[in-house]
Amino acid sequence: MTPQPPENRDKDAGRWSDLGRPPLNATALRRALVRPDSLWTALDVVSATGSTNTDLAARAAQGEAEGAVLIAEEQSAGRGRLDRTWSAPPRSGLFLSVYLIPRVPVARWGWLPLLTGVATAAALSRTAGVDTALKWPNDLLVTSEDSDALRPGGTLTERKVGGILAERAGPGVVIGIGLNVSLTAAELPVPAAGSLALAGATTTDRDPLLRAILRSLEHWYTEWQSADGDPATSGLQEAYAAGCATLGRSVRAELPGDTALTGEAVAIDTDGRLVLATANGVQQPVGAGDIVHLRPATEA
Repeated sequence: MTPQPPENRDKDAGRWSDLGRPPLNATALRRALVRPDSLWTALDVVSATGSTNTDLAARAAQGEAEGAVLIAEEQSAGRGRLDRTWSAPPRSGLFLSVYLIPRVPVARWGWLPLLTGVATAAALSRTAGVDTALKWPNDLLVTSEDSDALRPGGTLTERKVGGILAERAGPGVVIGIGLNVSLTAAELPVPAAGSLALAGATTTDRDPLLRAILRSLEHWYTEWQSADGDPATSGLQEAYAAGCATLGRSVRAELPGDTALTGEAVAIDTDGRLVLATANGVQQPVGAGDIVHLRPATEA
């Protein structure tokens, strides 16, 4: 190995001075994930960028192959649904995008963010020992271990630990995943946020977490494609419903034009839409692209 100049060594020492948040090992990740028989064809880790989704979409427009993975140690312009911002301290989470070109009917591509949620939740449960619920359409929730929740009569609190954003790019779809891993209570961007560490995760080592997420995503994507994108045949619809914290609750879907629909969330239909049973007895599906916010019905 070629010795680094002193100025570079000093720069790296400062950069990685937070020993509790070491950098990802890109070489080991490629060795574990990028193989001839794998979905993943390329894996890059960058120290910082605006948005991994934006960067990977630009590569897709230039002919990027399916299976490319782009991970950033820090994002300055991370985005959620409807261009909501997503930010976190460097190396405190997983900020990644993958590029997929599904060979199933385009009408079924709307299942991709839900599929990614199922895959990520399953991976976190196995690897970090954290029960992760899905808030339709694109949020990952954990139960916090707030001190209030541990006192007699206390209530457990669900907090958003991650989000998913799928965007058309080139002939395929770029799917972004943002996941808070080691954030402390003082670092949370908003009161409703959480992290794996605060949820009592058995590990906050991002390398095995990332490997588990990408392997789980490959498994579910392969099953879904083998079923020609059919969510029922692939087991995806059942798996999503089983892990969806939204179902069984009264919610208010805020729609464009200052309109809203309130009802009990009773099902996820074959198009990935949330079905609301309204007070007048109508079962009304709402799509992810139709809503501005989805809130508990009791929330102002």
